[in-house]
Amino acid sequence: MKENPYREDREDFRELLKQYENLRFGRNNSFLDEESFEKIIDYYDEQENISKALEACGLAIAQYPYSSALLIKKSDLLLASQQYEKALKVLEQAELLGKGDINLYILKTDAYLALDQPQKAVELLEEALLSFGGNEKIELLFELADVYDDYEEFDKVFDCLKMILDEDLNNEEALYKICFWTDFTGRSEESIKLHQKIIDNYPYNELAWFNLGAAYQGLKLYEKSIDAYLYAVTIDEKFDYAYRNIGDAYIRLRKYKEAIEALEKVLELSKPEDVIYEAIGHCYDRLKNFAQARFHYRKASHFNPGDSKLFYKMACTYYNEGQWESAIKQLDSALKIHRLQPEYSSLMGECKMNLNQYKEAIQAFSTVVRIRPRSQAGWEALIRCLYKAAYFEEAIDQLQAALRLTDGKPLFLFYKSIVLFAMGKSKEAIIYLERAMEKAPKLLKKFVELNPSILQNQQVVDLLAKYKRNKTI
Repeated sequence: MKENPYREDREDFRELLKQYENLRFGRNNSFLDEESFEKIIDYYDEQENISKALEACGLAIAQYPYSSALLIKKSDLLLASQQYEKALKVLEQAELLGKGDINLYILKTDAYLALDQPQKAVELLEEALLSFGGNEKIELLFELADVYDDYEEFDKVFDCLKMILDEDLNNEEALYKICFWTDFTGRSEESIKLHQKIIDNYPYNELAWFNLGAAYQGLKLYEKSIDAYLYAVTIDEKFDYAYRNIGDAYIRLRKYKEAIEALEKVLELSKPEDVIYEAIGHCYDRLKNFAQARFHYRKASHFNPGDSKLFYKMACTYYNEGQWESAIKQLDSALKIHRLQPEYSSLMGECKMNLNQYKEAIQAFSTVVRIRPRSQAGWEALIRCLYKAAYFEEAIDQLQAALRLTDGKPLFLFYKSIVLFAMGKSKEAIIYLERAMEKAPKLLKKFVELNPSILQNQQVVDLLAKYKRNKTI
């Protein structure tokens, strides 16, 4: 079929335009049949000359006042020119001539939505559904689903798509859409039943198998989801989205080798993406193959150089290998993109501390507590660093702030005790240690980690022995 039917015979169409112009100006008693008018209207519409198309509609309706098709065309043009009220009036005229044209309801719906009257649109479509069957009913259900989507009635979108699939189990558009709405609405159990029914009738429908897998995945039934996806890729070996989801399911099951295999298949079948390389990097990270993890994070960063998180993840792999300087280089790149990301500054502080660069480490940890003043982890790292650097007076000041801002977390009582011991203030240190033990004895190991030799202090030994006799540590 040709794209522009009026060009099939240019000469004939030029003659038709000439007849139309004669009619328009009242020459020669010209007459055009309804089909010819429709061609003229479509011509001006395709030329985006709405005013001329409307003028042609007016002349056509004057000659054929009982043509609902021409009235519907006019209403469509009025909608395109944002004359919504006029369009509705014309559609009401068309409705009087007959209600059998589905476009009548679709255009009326568009007018109601443009006038911000969604309830009228819903009522109209629900009424129309009673009058139509087959493909026309399905078209109306899609229209109704779009209305519900626009006005955030998301469960009703799912209901419409389910109704479409009840009418046509193999409807590809509905199968594509319902997968998203199942996840969005959390109606996975209904989706499982629906797609099992579809598969019973059409066992080689790969979309139904995929949607079944996605529904199982929504319920965290990862083994079942993988089985369903494997059926999908058996039917369609190039179903890259199924391999993506297989990879994700294996990651959830902590089966990282199998996840890598599935995700590498995605790279074979589709255009490479940063998220796939990042996911593969994550799997190698979990397998403690830090070199391969880095390689894939770097690949991901080539596709998305503005993602600071990828540089941070590379820094973590270097940190896990004890390569502090290399980690710092990656963190510098990450911090250039997102300067106030506390995780980046925290890791920078740890790297600097491992290099005995305490002033830079303290600066990094101070950034963390400034951004997240109520975070225990940030204060813990800062005070630990101050202690290792032997900045005891500063550590006491920061401990006061930490206790105030974290509602007196017991960890900081332990830390205050260890700092006071280092300052030679044993009596005060013992008091804080006793308070800490009363509140959270399981945190004693954090106290000892800062200075294992503290267990040689007789006062500490006596206190712990006394505590152990009375309470369980």
